[in-house]
Amino acid sequence: MTGSSASADQAADASGAVPDDSLRRLNDEAAALTKDSDPEHADAGDSGSAPGPDPDRSVDLVKRPRSTLPAETRASSHVSVDEPLLAARVHRPADLIRFLLGVLGVAAVFVLASIATSTTSGLQDDITSGVTKVPDFLTTITGVVSTAAVLIVPLAFAVERLIKRDGLRVADGVLAAVLAHGISLAVDLWVVKSAPESITAALTVPILGTTSVTDPVHGYLTPVIAYMTAVGMASRPRWRVALWGVVLLDSLSELISGHTTPLSIAATILLGLSVAYGTLYAVGTPNVRPTGQQLLAGLRKVGFAPVSAHRSSDGPEGTRRYLVIQDAASPLDVHVIDREQQASGFFYRLWRRLQLRTVAVRSSPQSLRQALEQEALIAYAANTAGAHSPKLIATSELGPDAVILVYERVEGRSLDAAADAELTDAVLADGWTSVKALHDRRIAHRRLTAESLLVTAGGGMCLINLAGGDIASGDLTLRMDLAQMLTTVALRVGPERAVASANAVLGSARTATALPLLQPVGLHRSTRIALKHHNRERKAEVSAAREEQIKSGVKVEEALAGIPDAEDFLARIRAQILEVVPEAPVQPARLQRLKPKTLVTVIAGAFAAYLLVGQLIANNPVTALSHADWLWVLLALAASVLSYVGAAMSLAGFVPERLPFWRTFLAQVAGSFVKLVAPAAVGGVALNARFLQRAGIRSGQAVASVGASQLVGLGMHILLLLGFGFIAGTGKSSDIPSSRTVIAGLLIAAVLVLVAAAIPPLRRWLTTHVRSLFLGVIPRMLDLLRSPVKLVTGFGGVILVSLAFVACLDASIRAFGGSLPFATIAVVYLAGNAAGSAVPVPGGIGPIELALTGLLTSFGLPLAVATPAVLVFRVLTFWLPVLPGWISFTFLQRKQAL
Repeated sequence: MTGSSASADQAADASGAVPDDSLRRLNDEAAALTKDSDPEHADAGDSGSAPGPDPDRSVDLVKRPRSTLPAETRASSHVSVDEPLLAARVHRPADLIRFLLGVLGVAAVFVLASIATSTTSGLQDDITSGVTKVPDFLTTITGVVSTAAVLIVPLAFAVERLIKRDGLRVADGVLAAVLAHGISLAVDLWVVKSAPESITAALTVPILGTTSVTDPVHGYLTPVIAYMTAVGMASRPRWRVALWGVVLLDSLSELISGHTTPLSIAATILLGLSVAYGTLYAVGTPNVRPTGQQLLAGLRKVGFAPVSAHRSSDGPEGTRRYLVIQDAASPLDVHVIDREQQASGFFYRLWRRLQLRTVAVRSSPQSLRQALEQEALIAYAANTAGAHSPKLIATSELGPDAVILVYERVEGRSLDAAADAELTDAVLADGWTSVKALHDRRIAHRRLTAESLLVTAGGGMCLINLAGGDIASGDLTLRMDLAQMLTTVALRVGPERAVASANAVLGSARTATALPLLQPVGLHRSTRIALKHHNRERKAEVSAAREEQIKSGVKVEEALAGIPDAEDFLARIRAQILEVVPEAPVQPARLQRLKPKTLVTVIAGAFAAYLLVGQLIANNPVTALSHADWLWVLLALAASVLSYVGAAMSLAGFVPERLPFWRTFLAQVAGSFVKLVAPAAVGGVALNARFLQRAGIRSGQAVASVGASQLVGLGMHILLLLGFGFIAGTGKSSDIPSSRTVIAGLLIAAVLVLVAAAIPPLRRWLTTHVRSLFLGVIPRMLDLLRSPVKLVTGFGGVILVSLAFVACLDASIRAFGGSLPFATIAVVYLAGNAAGSAVPVPGGIGPIELALTGLLTSFGLPLAVATPAVLVFRVLTFWLPVLPGWISFTFLQRKQAL
């Protein structure tokens, strides 16, 4: 369906006939793709490597009726197929998914065994009591039959595979069996020797008269399951019944004899399946995807007369596509959907379903039949609606593992490959007319990217890649379609023409409904990448232009004012819509329900809370607090208050304009409230920038001032860490790294910088980001050089903040009778706070406590002292200021200072 002939002058007309010049080009294509009928070159499996026939003869191949062709040309073995050689083995995503699910299942069994002790033991007691009622002869018969079946069934299937010359599958099964046996032995050793008692009790049964227990994982059944799964028994109905019959029979025999537990059987089955699918994914499975020759044979069965087939570029989700030249008929576009592609992109689709609201994500078909019916339905619906899209003329199964869809060929080039001269207003209008036709019938395309918009040779725009569409779509889905189309067209012709062309066809009111959906999260992945690339290039251009003006002698302020900041591309599209419809709603629609940052925060917070609760249970802080020296606690509180004074000095010192100190101080206290709901340092930066803007400072200068403060704070943090580390290293304590270690660390850091500078891509990335960081900061620092008092205030505030926190931690430790050198405590705070804040958890809750406690204990402080000391430190510096922070935040908002 994608056009491969970039030089085509015109496409097939509505009747399906091919014009003379197009026919001539197709004849040439057939000449290039069709092999000579000479027997020497009649190997159909050779992908067109033999020389082609005479062009005049190729004309006959296309024009003449098939009945008049030579017999050797009519024979199927002489039909040419041009395609890349398919790999002998493929790594199927479905195997990876099954492997991961199996591993999760094994982990779930162990978790259930450790937490549901009463349930598992009760279930085992019920089974044991029930087994006593089973006659002995039945137990004996079951054991004999199951033992024989475990040996006979796998051997029979191996013989059947070898007879059919499929020895590679048998080899895969043997490899999986060997790996499963080794892994089962390792699991047995771990459960018996090292696992918690609850897991051992849930997976084993004591052997009467001995001190031994049964195997937690059946060392003979796990390899059998892995072998039978890897050789493909599960894909054959009769053998699948035999496989699970053997597993159930053996499991029942072991339960009746009292040699296993239900959880042991579950672990055995899941482990065998996991090893089998892991092995298959690692070594690959034989490629069963249909070849081009099988495709041509399938086309002949449904009434077509193919002469040659040429592999085109793959479609979305890996759909294979072929250009098929017919005998005396127009060419075809054939799509092949097979089982291998069904699982492709599974993890991305799963993440999108978690990330976005359900209505914004389309569900994927569960089978080949569903995929075929879904694409056929959308294609027929689009043609009926009157949209300019390829006509579907046939569908068929291509064996048990693939289906095909046959479309009429449409010549053209994708939107991103078309020349600028081709993208006339008429072409854009044709594209919007097709979108309007779909939406009028409540049909959503859902993939209106550049590769889905085909600029035809006749001066129109054809919508392709309809397989991902929906019928009976809701308003939100249709508006997302409009937003996607607007962005795609704007990236190619600019926001002005994109919005104007949409307004001309849809009307401005209908176009404006897409405005709340113009957000990256609702766009296709390729469009989001294109947007990032475009915005990055625009920012680089603006930065380069400003630097050129500054070099030419223009003042920094004039350069910043003369060249505005690079505007987000989607914002430019919104602005164009609002120019025509000022009253259009601008509030973004809620599409996202789970952000990556939220997911990381939840996982990291839960893990940190688990570890922290474990520490608190082991070292009860309430008991320690009852023996605390409250004078030191008051001193720690005073040091915490002093840190806000330092923060106010730091901000005021890097702003050339005069700021009221009292309100600046309150803004820093308000930051303690904001940090409760935002990652460490992020909330404070946004609040300070807002505070400076409300104080009358321009947006760019406010952000630059806060950036200068943060940059100096980062540099000073590193210098203080190195300085205190050097001082602590010269002490007598053997637990503290020596000054040589600090120097070695500096040398390693220098080497890393040199290595980064020596790698061109990494150097360009660093240069781009550092330039954008310093572009606004350096001018503000140059302005501050005129006021040494401001610099002293700013640098002094940065140092005071760090020293105040170190003093607070020192006083908290002394409140519980502990002590460490001040330089050591400084190293602990500076390193622990940096490590904890790196985790994107609001306020660093959890990671900071763990980092500080771990460092203090590593430097010799008892855990019974370190745990309550860190708890008091965090209460004084994080939790206690929350209420004053909320009061300050409310007060400043009421005074319109925030």
